Amino acid sequence: MSKRILGKDLEVSSVGLGCMGFSHASGAPTEKSVAVKTIREAYEMGYTFFDTAECYTGINPDGSTSYNEELVGEALRDVRDKVVIATKCGVRHAPDHGLILDSSPATIRASIEGSLKKLGTDYIDLYYQHRIDPKVEPEEVAAVMADLIKEGKIRHWGISETTEDYLRRAHAVCPVTAVQNRYSLMARWHESLFPVLEELGVGFVAFSPMANGFLSGAYTVDSKFEPGTDYRSRMPQYTPEGFEKSRTLMELLNSLAEEKQATPAQISMAWMLCKKPYIVPIPGSRKPERLRENLGAGEIVLSGAELEKIDSLVSTMDLPVFGGSKTNK
Repeated sequence: MSKRILGKDLEVSSVGLGCMGFSHASGAPTEKSVAVKTIREAYEMGYTFFDTAECYTGINPDGSTSYNEELVGEALRDVRDKVVIATKCGVRHAPDHGLILDSSPATIRASIEGSLKKLGTDYIDLYYQHRIDPKVEPEEVAAVMADLIKEGKIRHWGISETTEDYLRRAHAVCPVTAVQNRYSLMARWHESLFPVLEELGVGFVAFSPMANGFLSGAYTVDSKFEPGTDYRSRMPQYTPEGFEKSRTLMELLNSLAEEKQATPAQISMAWMLCKKPYIVPIPGSRKPERLRENLGAGEIVLSGAELEKIDSLVSTMDLPVFGGSKTNK
């Protein structure tokens, strides 16, 4: 499996595994033994970069809580020194599915202890502030992260869904290794950050690189998702209008996939991998065959002309996607 560098020296597989879906936002949690086995299979396939978060939880059929960090920790415990584990702090989920943001120093310190315990490790490779908390200045968050690095509890830190100003201010206090923002062919509004990332030497981890599975081409307008526990049931790309507006894009992905003997999912991720050497997508899946397919995206090469063709098409489209109806120009 090919590797990439985030920041100065954090080496990861060129495609990582977003583990959220095993316990959160994709329907009922996967049974624990199955989830642990699948995450371990991902490692054996070649994944070395695993992404989780404190708030990725779900309710099991027996009423107990499924903690995503526990699944990841158990699956990777005996290969801990061979993998990079990323987790996050600063977010809790409200009953209405909204986010409660808290990046106070006290909360960050309490969260790191909880994550270390659930993961069964004494350090975290990459620790993200999960979302910007408007009540806490970036310098204050960065100072806490700097202390955690000195204490050996984390080795690198990052920010999810950051802005340029927030990143610059935080980075000036404690160098940021990676930002993790939503990014896909249908969600390109963070591309304005790329020059800043290159200037500062910061990596870009792309979550939802297939627009929450839409770009895989595996779903149709008749696909059903479990209301309440599967967030796709509320996403605009999965509406009849979403399918219609995205039809031309999917036709292009299918055409390129046929030419490259690949799949639409692989093409959608190869597009970002070939754009910048510091981008690492972290698609999620609970199926081993999908994990193997996603990993294969790292081996596909798209030419400059092919990238330009894709970009030119997408820049003219109004694509409904979860995260906001924003321009892709």
